[in-house]
Amino acid sequence: MFLDDETKWRQLAKWIIGIAASCILIFLGVRYISDIAGAALWLLDQMATLENSMDFSQLPFGEYLAQIDINWTELGDSLESWLSQLGSSIMNQAGNAVGNAASSLVDLGIGFVFSIYILANKEKLIRQVSRLIRVWIPRRIGSWITHVVSVCGNTFQLFISGQTTEAVILGTLCTLGMLILRLPYAPMIGALVGVTALIPYVGAFIAGLVGALLIFTVKPFKAVIFVIFLVVLQQVEGNVIYPKVVGAKVNLPAMWVLAAITIGGSLAGPLGMLLGVPTMSAFYSLLREATEKRERRMRE
Repeated sequence: MFLDDETKWRQLAKWIIGIAASCILIFLGVRYISDIAGAALWLLDQMATLENSMDFSQLPFGEYLAQIDINWTELGDSLESWLSQLGSSIMNQAGNAVGNAASSLVDLGIGFVFSIYILANKEKLIRQVSRLIRVWIPRRIGSWITHVVSVCGNTFQLFISGQTTEAVILGTLCTLGMLILRLPYAPMIGALVGVTALIPYVGAFIAGLVGALLIFTVKPFKAVIFVIFLVVLQQVEGNVIYPKVVGAKVNLPAMWVLAAITIGGSLAGPLGMLLGVPTMSAFYSLLREATEKRERRMRE
């Protein structure tokens, strides 16, 4: 009876955590989507203003440039045409990006709800799968499958727990630092830095680029300060926080981490970049175990 009550409380806690995380994601999306859209519209408006205000007749040293045999009118028209095409291309790509983002959010929401159901029934699913393996698969193969699943599960658990803790710390430090430096969009960019920190190495560049562009639309000089601050924060994170929080949990050399991110991103986009590292780490661990086992047999 006590075990049944404990299981019910654990399932209730999982549901509460899932609902709370969903509410936080929805709040962040609703709170800051207007800021991101406004920044994008500002950039497009600035490009249009630059295109309409170009007047090559007012260039410095015009009297000297007039002596050069160059058709400045044709050159200016060509440049204006190129800028116009670039603006149209950016608008089309922005529209496609918004559509893809909406579709990805829907898929993410469905996957998140599905993951909650899986976590709530994890013990039951494990018992069912173990029973099927024990009954339908030979013992030797079943033991190997169980070992592979155990290694993969431990690797994913260690990676996700370590990366999530490190991402929360990094996002919090980024938000506090931006508030101290009086940089705009501090909560939004701090949350973005925390989320992208789940992707090793590449996430920092994504957050830095997006954050700098957003700040540049309001205060260009502050964008430079933000880039310098983020570089310093990344150095602290890479040399102090990451080794202590994550450490050797994901026992994978840096070269293979970058390879996992590249291959995972090309196959499944951002989700592949996130899951590629623990997948490669699990494969690396299994291959190392098999190699060591084969070497012992060869020595015997």
